Amino acid sequence: MNSKHIETEAIRTQIERTEFLEHSNPLYLTSSFIFEDAEDMRASFAEEKKRNIYSRFTNPNTSEFVSKICKMEGAEDGHAFATGMSAVFSTFAALLNSGDHIVSSRSIFGSTHSLFTKYLPKWNIETSYFKVDEIDQIESLIQPNTKVIYAESPTNPAVDILDLEILGNIAKKHGLIFIVDNCFATPYLQQPIRFGADLVIHSATKLIDGQGRVLGGVTVGRSDLIREIYLFSRNTGPALSPFNAWILSKSLETLIVRVERHCENALKVAQFLEEQPEVNWVKYPFLPSHPQYETAKKQMKLGGNIVSFEIKGGVEAGREFLNNIRLCSLSANLGDTRSIVTHPASTTHSKLSIEDRLETSITDGLIRVSVGLENVNDIIQDIKQALYAKIEIKI
Repeated sequence: MNSKHIETEAIRTQIERTEFLEHSNPLYLTSSFIFEDAEDMRASFAEEKKRNIYSRFTNPNTSEFVSKICKMEGAEDGHAFATGMSAVFSTFAALLNSGDHIVSSRSIFGSTHSLFTKYLPKWNIETSYFKVDEIDQIESLIQPNTKVIYAESPTNPAVDILDLEILGNIAKKHGLIFIVDNCFATPYLQQPIRFGADLVIHSATKLIDGQGRVLGGVTVGRSDLIREIYLFSRNTGPALSPFNAWILSKSLETLIVRVERHCENALKVAQFLEEQPEVNWVKYPFLPSHPQYETAKKQMKLGGNIVSFEIKGGVEAGREFLNNIRLCSLSANLGDTRSIVTHPASTTHSKLSIEDRLETSITDGLIRVSVGLENVNDIIQDIKQALYAKIEIKI
């Protein structure tokens, strides 16, 4: 089947059926696979045959999940991982050598930042950062040993937008590998390969699963690069379990209807917050007030499910806001059916200096809301009462 509609691809892609002709792909909970004879075994290990050998390498469940993501992203090939961060680490570890250099947006996931600043330097791999509003300075950061340009868009947690087409053109001009973390957008809202990305990474733990059940990651893109990533992962073992792959593959069948409702709810939450006197500013990609609104409209179908806003009163006001939340969850996760609220300055990014936080647009009063699938009026009411609880108490 070669459908051009990713809704259909997400539902109808199936790697194989057994003799029982099951409608839904079954679980293949096996660590290994058997061979017909010595020649079959030899040819399989020599890769003269494309077949399953060991579930650390491939498994029908992981293959189906990867195939769906590839079709949705427009990618040639892909490989699945136990977590989003194992996908990030394995991608860089497979492609970089000692002495290589990365140019990256400064607004990236905290664990990725730690990978770039604490761990990759152990292998003599350095990173130069540019801010989201300094794309015009990227070329000045490129060195003879630069190999990769890396970015997230939308960014975490400030929901800034980078122009992927500009980044893709710079990477192509200088012969660099362009890698995009597409976690916040999902393959439905944005396909970075259309704008020049060579590889796309997802933490499938987030919106792809969408229900806070399992961990998973995936990297898709150019087949020659995926081949290197696969060989690295085959030998180092950050494999996605067949069970989690089965869950994630089934989750993709509802991704689009879920994400559309997430986006509908998130826009209404953002519009509500813009009208509140206790809020200094709101960032949501499809709000006209967003600084990169036009770029977001160019490369995204909808605005995603993350809304960031700055509450008046700094760190203490942020902590008080969390304490007053009643319906939404306080969690470090995102992309769940349940709405989730976090205050990065006092939690996920509290160990960073104020200066480092401000470099990634994390102010003391920044609140990140992962807008879920509850009735949007209930979400708004919870945020409203948390915003004004301290005022009511004083009265």
